[in-house]
Order: sequence, then C-alpha cells, then structure tokens
Amino acid sequence: MPRAFAPLRPPGSQRARVVRPEIQPGRRVVAVSDIHGNLPFLQGVLEAVRFTPNDVLVIVGDLLEKGKESLTTLRYVMQLKRTHTVYLLCGNCDYIDQCFLSGPGLDEKLWPVLHEFWQERSVLIQMGTEIGVVPRTLEELPALRAALLERFPEETGFLLSLPTILEAGNFIFVHGGVPREDRLEELDAYDCMKNDNFRGQGHSFRKWVVVGHWPVTLYDSHIQRSAPLIDYDRHIVSIDGGCVLKVDGQLNALIIPDINGDKLDYTWYDGLPTATALDPQEPSADPLNIRWSDSVVEPLEEEGDRIRVRHPSTGRTLWLPRDFVSVWRDGETHTEDATDYALPVEPGDRLALVRQTRRGFLVKKNGITGWYYGRIKYDKQ
Repeated sequence: MPRAFAPLRPPGSQRARVVRPEIQPGRRVVAVSDIHGNLPFLQGVLEAVRFTPNDVLVIVGDLLEKGKESLTTLRYVMQLKRTHTVYLLCGNCDYIDQCFLSGPGLDEKLWPVLHEFWQERSVLIQMGTEIGVVPRTLEELPALRAALLERFPEETGFLLSLPTILEAGNFIFVHGGVPREDRLEELDAYDCMKNDNFRGQGHSFRKWVVVGHWPVTLYDSHIQRSAPLIDYDRHIVSIDGGCVLKVDGQLNALIIPDINGDKLDYTWYDGLPTATALDPQEPSADPLNIRWSDSVVEPLEEEGDRIRVRHPSTGRTLWLPRDFVSVWRDGETHTEDATDYALPVEPGDRLALVRQTRRGFLVKKNGITGWYYGRIKYDKQ
C-alpha cells in the first residue's frame, strides 16, 4: 500500500520559529532526525554515542508519527529534556499534529491521513486511545481535539511549542532545508519542513546545514544507503537513515565535537542481527537502486521466497525477496526500496542481516545495502 500522502499545507503563511541557544565551545552535540516514534532505535543510538548530560541532543524533526510508539517516544524525550540538554525541532509530520491541535482548518484533509495511513501509528490516535476517544468519522475529530487539549496539557503544549530552526555556532539545523542562511525568521515554516530533494537544489552554505526529511537513499539511483551524506564542499549534511520507513532503515547520530568547528563524525543503530563474512566478493557493476518514488514493478516469475521482476522505468530485471512486492491501492505492483547490488566484501567483514533468501543474503555494510552470496558465521546476539 502507498506510504505517502499529499502535502497538507495549512491555510495562511506561518513564519519559521528560530532558536539560537548558547552552546559552549567543546561541548559535544549529537543530532538525530526522523525517529518516527521508534523508541528502541532512539535509545539504541543514544547508547551507541554514550549520550550524557554533558552533551547536547538536537532532534531535527519528525520525532513522531508512522511508528508504533509515538506517544511513548514523546514522553521519553520530554522526560529526557528534564535531565539533559535537548532541543526538538518540528518536522512536517510533527507540524501536522501542531495544525490539528491548533484548530479545525485541516480536519478534512487530515482525516484520510489518520484513518488510512497513520491509524494507530499516530500520536493523536494513541493519545485518544489512552482515554477512550478514538474518532470513527471526520465529524468526530473536533471531539478528539478538545479531549487531547484538556487531558494531555503537557504533551500537547510541548508539541505546540516546537521551533522550526536551531542556529548555533557554525551550524543550522532544520528538518527539510533552507534556501539561505540569513533572515531565517522570514522563511515560510512549512517550506523549511516539507522540503523534498534539498540536496538536489544546488544550494551551498558558509555554515553547516543539517537536515533530515528525505531518506538519504533517495539521492542515489545506483546505491542503496542509510548512512549520512556529508557534502564538505556545499556544507550540507543529510542524516535521515530511513528509520521506520525502510526495511534496512537505521537511526543515524551525527556527532559534532565543537559547534564552532567543522569536524563531523557519525554512528547509527538499526537493531539488525549481525554476521561475519567468510568468503570474498567483488562488487557488481552498474547497480540499480529502486526507490519509493519509482517503485512500480512487473512480476515475472516466483521461486520459493524470491520473485523476479521487471522495473519498467529502467527496463532492468532483478530478483527480490517475495515479501518486498505487493499490490497497492493504485492497483499497480510496487516494491520496497530494492537493489541488485552485490557488495564488495572481504572475509572477516561484519554484516548486518536485512533478509535471508535461498540464493543469498541482503545485508548492510557500513550503511550500504546490497547482496552477499558467500558463507556467513552468525554473531552471538
């Protein structure tokens, strides 16, 4: 089924809310984005970076929605903020929640999102379920709004207060992107959050601009990746690793040792089992990365847990895990993000296991996804 919906631009224009906290030089900053209600991944990546009260955490939008633990994740971050330095920015999914809580202007457009796409994966529905107020029709949304504002004043107040942009030192953090690095308060808030293909717009900056929103794999038609994209020439860092949305998704943590400097590092958490490669493998030439924006395929034949498909827009054929392919509401057959890339592998390499099929393993190595056809030794979990 489709996993996207039409943009829900609110009526009128709202300017970006900009915060400029004082972050001391040498204090480590950790930036994550697009958690989408996946609390285990957030806890996993904070453990991976050994996050402490001495650090600063910047969540670059889309903390919520599309994940089964959106409300639990919201409360976790609210509690974390009481003991640690945490800044949470508003993403386009969080913004929809803000608009719903602010009034009925988007109810008619929002109802299909809640009813068909997010359902129980929405923080709004999760709060309503907790108090027994779950809307069954569009006409019941006002009652849900009133109940949430009355029964969840801390949670709703926290959501309604989220800023759009954080600027500190040599960095600008924003969910989708910005067209410039000055006069940020004059920018349209929604355009800063729902800014597709930001890296493809040709911008260059003096400061570092750190964004999420678009999973990094969407930027490459050949290589399927989840690791951050760092453009040192243009000072753009894209960190959305497809958490929740992709079968190989991971939650990335960008590590900034000094907010006034240029040094960057990163780590991630994906919760996948791991194995050690036993055989060498050469990379395949001219790989294909099928992404959600061009995911229509034509089934050709099935063999056990695999299916061979044709990708009409490229004319390529490839074998995929059978459960990657399904018929969506548009009546066409689509695949999850998929690739035919055979990864370069050396004996002893650690691999994260995405899928196992009778003919090979779909794995990740250093944030790059591809196939491995050698032998493996499973790591103790």
